[in-house]
Amino acid sequence: MKLSFSEPGLPKTGAVIVCVGDGGKLSATARQLDKATDGALSRAIKESRFSGKKSQLLDVVAPGGVAYGRIVMAGVGKGLNEQDQLALGGRLYAHLNQMGVKAAQVALEATGRDLSEAAANVAHGAHLRSYRFDKYRTQEKADTKPTLRALAIRVKGAAAARRAYTPMEKIAEGVFFTRDLVSEPPNVLYPETFAKEVKALTKLGVKVEILGEKQMAKLGMGSLLGVGQGSVRESKIAIMRWDGAAKSQQPVAFIGKGVTFDTGGISLKPGPGMQDMKWDMGGAGTVSGLMKALAGRKAKVNAIGMIGLVENMPDGNAQRPGDIVTSMSGQTIEIHNTDAEGRLVLADVLWYAQQRFKPQFMIDLATLTGAIIISLGHEHAGMFTNDDNLSEQLMKAGLATGEKVWRMPLGDAYDKKLNTDGADMKNVAGRDGGSITAAQFLQRFVNKVPWAHLDIAGMAWSNSTSPIVPRGGTGYGVRLLDRFVRENYEG
Repeated sequence: MKLSFSEPGLPKTGAVIVCVGDGGKLSATARQLDKATDGALSRAIKESRFSGKKSQLLDVVAPGGVAYGRIVMAGVGKGLNEQDQLALGGRLYAHLNQMGVKAAQVALEATGRDLSEAAANVAHGAHLRSYRFDKYRTQEKADTKPTLRALAIRVKGAAAARRAYTPMEKIAEGVFFTRDLVSEPPNVLYPETFAKEVKALTKLGVKVEILGEKQMAKLGMGSLLGVGQGSVRESKIAIMRWDGAAKSQQPVAFIGKGVTFDTGGISLKPGPGMQDMKWDMGGAGTVSGLMKALAGRKAKVNAIGMIGLVENMPDGNAQRPGDIVTSMSGQTIEIHNTDAEGRLVLADVLWYAQQRFKPQFMIDLATLTGAIIISLGHEHAGMFTNDDNLSEQLMKAGLATGEKVWRMPLGDAYDKKLNTDGADMKNVAGRDGGSITAAQFLQRFVNKVPWAHLDIAGMAWSNSTSPIVPRGGTGYGVRLLDRFVRENYEG
């Protein structure tokens, strides 16, 4: 879909979208169209429940003799905030496709104080909603495919809107990269091929380094390597570096869990629903998409992205409950459940990140526990942190982008549940407080480095559609962390 911006003016043909405020108050362009159509818009409002509220859309087929075949009235209430503007773009994209429209123009008025920023947000919302993962469909019917090929935003200050949209387009490319990775089937995306996908970011100026099992063994990463030893796929670590600031600036670090398929290992998961475990690499997907977004928009920050890539399989060489492994930190871990594998991967990557790069902070993302879905549903990611400043910054960025986080507790009483007689710790601590004890496990590998853990198990995939997120891989976290970096850490 081609997105463009132009100054206000009535188009000559095609579908036209106009804004209507609270109480059915027509915008200037809507009034012009109402006059040109002998009051068709006013009559349509009068004969419907449409009142100009946010999220309302009313479709009007223009009478004969009028150039505009179709007019859509979009409710904007008393004005739209950033999230409303994104949602409007997404809803318009879906609505226009449902009607089979090929080209449309939006006369953007009365949507907020800064119309150029609003226009960029509407375009961004439409772009985000336009995502489709259809590369494996061979028999899709024509009438189910999207029709919209061009969407023009007519707004006062079109040049400013175009400038505002440019970085948003790069952020969307990062989101789409994450969605692609999360959506790929596990026979296509496994540690080696995931690493190859990441390697392609070198075209944007990202420095990429891939560690194999021999290198990890030399580093003493027994925790990560134990998870992948039952798979014929070699485990990998991908290290991405974006140097967008002065060399003297300490980097920021993002770490992702990349379990490309999780059977549970010897502690085998139930069969029904196991196909969803292709997206157990959602944390690594988000980190990869974030690095693409930062590089794409030339962010003025030094950023490290590190992802631990493994496949958790139950063969004759697989890790067993009762095994004891030694992590890179030297701490020993007794395996009580091989399905609690993500924390074992992250333990070594977190340790390596702080030892090698000395970052300002570390943020890890992982589809770590089903328990976080019981706690927070699919509305918030669970946030665990040892730093109040990070918590405040992430909460603010989450509210601004709509990718929300909710702070969860940490404490000594939870940490003690990890103690075991056979080793320094065990990898699970029972069902109660499972998300918290998982975070406590990770905290044992961060020392005093400012750190936040985002459990995104309820956010990486969606079985329903929202205004800017189609069903499937959501790309959650890319916009959140891009905003977090942009507002707090760019020079």
